[in-house]
Amino acid sequence: MDLTEALRTTGSVRAFTRQPVIDEIVWSILDDARFAPSGGNRQAWRVIVVQDEATRAKIRDLYLDAWHDYVGHLLAGLIPFSPLASDEDRAAALAQRGAAEAMSGPDGFAETLNEVPVMLVICADLNVLAATDRDLDRYSIVGGASIYPFVWSVLLAARECGLVGVLTTIATRNEEEVRQVLAIPSNYAVASIVALGYPTKPPTSLSRRSVEEFTSVDRFGGEAFNPS
Repeated sequence: MDLTEALRTTGSVRAFTRQPVIDEIVWSILDDARFAPSGGNRQAWRVIVVQDEATRAKIRDLYLDAWHDYVGHLLAGLIPFSPLASDEDRAAALAQRGAAEAMSGPDGFAETLNEVPVMLVICADLNVLAATDRDLDRYSIVGGASIYPFVWSVLLAARECGLVGVLTTIATRNEEEVRQVLAIPSNYAVASIVALGYPTKPPTSLSRRSVEEFTSVDRFGGEAFNPS
């Protein structure tokens, strides 16, 4: 597949056919994705391919619990789990928890996570992450640069194989419980669950902001970058 086409059509897809994905394809996807860049080439990722039905059901339950919290934020008119959220924001989201649970439907992605053709739990080795913002007085984000390029490479490699998928971090809300279910060591963080499968409909071009809308020259808020 042409790289430009892949970049413009690889979105977050949560609807899959029931066609199984053979292990050889999953292995091939991971074999290509492993060339992703990482700090010091330390390759901090560890992937758990979750196939056991009982284990999948436990992960779904933990995901669904966190999903209700996510929806609670939306119902309260908030950005879910914003690092800048106030105590009042948190209380407002919590107050919507019951309403979020009531909205659950039997066919939702969160409710049927255990049925996705491929479930990958991707962990990050905290011992080898170069988090240069670790000591700043704000939310730490830089360490993800050593793990999420790999996750994105998984999605692109899957696209090359005719699959679609989604990177989701909802389950990390219940990280300790996920850790127990999957026997994840304490020095590993749950970075993402990736669900993959064959699409129910062909991927199409995505809609995003123009370059001019998110760039500026020389300073934040300066003139938009536009060669013309």
